[in-house]
Amino acid sequence: MRPACVVAGKVLEEIAAFIKPGLTTKQVDEFAAAQIKAHGAKSAFLGYRKYPCHTCLSVNEEVVHGLSTERELRFGDIVSVDVGVSYNGFIGDNARTVAVGGCGVLAQRLLDVTEQSLYLGIAAALPGNRVTDISRAVQDYVEGNGFSVVREFVGHGVGRTMHEEPQVPNFVDRKMDDKLRAGMTIAIEPMVNAGRPEVKILKDGWTVVTQDGSLSAHFEHTVLITDGEPEILTWPEMKLSKLKVA
Repeated sequence: MRPACVVAGKVLEEIAAFIKPGLTTKQVDEFAAAQIKAHGAKSAFLGYRKYPCHTCLSVNEEVVHGLSTERELRFGDIVSVDVGVSYNGFIGDNARTVAVGGCGVLAQRLLDVTEQSLYLGIAAALPGNRVTDISRAVQDYVEGNGFSVVREFVGHGVGRTMHEEPQVPNFVDRKMDDKLRAGMTIAIEPMVNAGRPEVKILKDGWTVVTQDGSLSAHFEHTVLITDGEPEILTWPEMKLSKLKVA
């Protein structure tokens, strides 16, 4: 898993640095495709359940699974970049929401809270804990800051295939409450709305948007459960203990 996740993390960094006002999401996806190929990997998304793009690019009110189009990115937009790669038979999966040139106060606060909720969720990914410990950490922090978590889409196990057990929701659900064991690799990915939690899927059959038109943010890492501190596979140079996890 480690090499695949390192590639996924590098590609996400490269895309985030590439994004600027005036580019279309199609141009960003084409750049992503070139970077994935340059690293000797393949997109884990392209063709998965007939998904037509190399990455998921979701702008402003789009939550996840946004399709690359001729939509032009404007200063002040926020775009969630979700990158999954297949490398040597394993999957690396991560996401980040970035501001296009800059953004407003509400948008920046949404990004900050969503990212911090991810770190809090990761901090709870300890052997002997349960999935609900991760879910509770995310949900409590997000809702305590006045935002809401999406219910229809959740994190998941990841390994040789994109979606494996266990499911890892960002809200407490006793139906999805597996015990965490050393050796498990899971994708923790808070999807957070500035308004209400309800979402809908557009007519393209893929793009998920907030029902109330509010902004949405998405952050994700692939994490290894160890006998001690969780290991962030898609951010190997960063130890959780160095992050500001309140």
